[in-house]
Amino acid sequence: MASTKEIRGKIKSVQNTSKITKAMEMVAASKMRKAQERMRAARPYAEKARNIAAQLSTANPEYKHPFLVARPEIKGAGMILVSTDKGLCGGMNTNIMRAATAQFKAWDDAGTKIQTSAIGGKGLGFLNRIKAKVVSHNTGIGDAPHIDDLIGSIKVQIDAYIAGEIDVLYLAYTKFINTMKQEPILMQLLPLPNDLMAQSEAEKKSYAWDYVYEPSAEVVVDELLVRYVEALVYQAVAENIASEQSARMVAMKAASDNAKTVIGELQLIYNKSRQAAITKELSEIVGGAAAIAS
Repeated sequence: MASTKEIRGKIKSVQNTSKITKAMEMVAASKMRKAQERMRAARPYAEKARNIAAQLSTANPEYKHPFLVARPEIKGAGMILVSTDKGLCGGMNTNIMRAATAQFKAWDDAGTKIQTSAIGGKGLGFLNRIKAKVVSHNTGIGDAPHIDDLIGSIKVQIDAYIAGEIDVLYLAYTKFINTMKQEPILMQLLPLPNDLMAQSEAEKKSYAWDYVYEPSAEVVVDELLVRYVEALVYQAVAENIASEQSARMVAMKAASDNAKTVIGELQLIYNKSRQAAITKELSEIVGGAAAIAS
């Protein structure tokens, strides 16, 4: 059995760790609320852009934007992987990387060339480890990124799609469901899926206006669809940040609870060790007194 001094040292060490995890839990809880506000604030813009883009794409049947046309054969594929810059957020990054790996394997089996972009340091490290072709990356975006910070990484993949270097583009991120649940999402970004551009009857009536195009319908639709794709990526990043803070808060709370359990177990061992030492000393005293008396 370890000495009482060693056990006291272990208890002190776990107590210090518990203080750190508790502090990180409180910081994550504070950041989580702000991240959720930014995430919810970004949703109306993306939804408005989607409805206008959907309406304009059907209002001009003579012009079909490349983002809306599925290609008959997929020779090249791209993926934008959104992850965190920091760890200590449970299995969040692991889950989205597992989903991305499954898609990479499917493309490899089909003989499809793959190029990737990383938003977040953990995702970049993962892509480098598996020796994926990384054409752009963006790390250190912080807790409140602006869409201008992300456009560079997104544009590389959009330009590759327009140039025909890739025939499909996917977006991988973690969607915020609630504080206790975050879901890894792998969605097709380009060409834009039909269900993503679908409108309800109420939406069709709300956006059924007569548009005046300047300079032309093609230029307006081109710019609008690019903005919409950028908005989708920004929304994914905002969802990912909210998920990160929630996952970190839950993970740190679990770590703090586990630290309390470990401290309780170590305290019990310490008490037993101390009791054994006292019993041993009493036995020696009684034995010595008996020897003197005899």
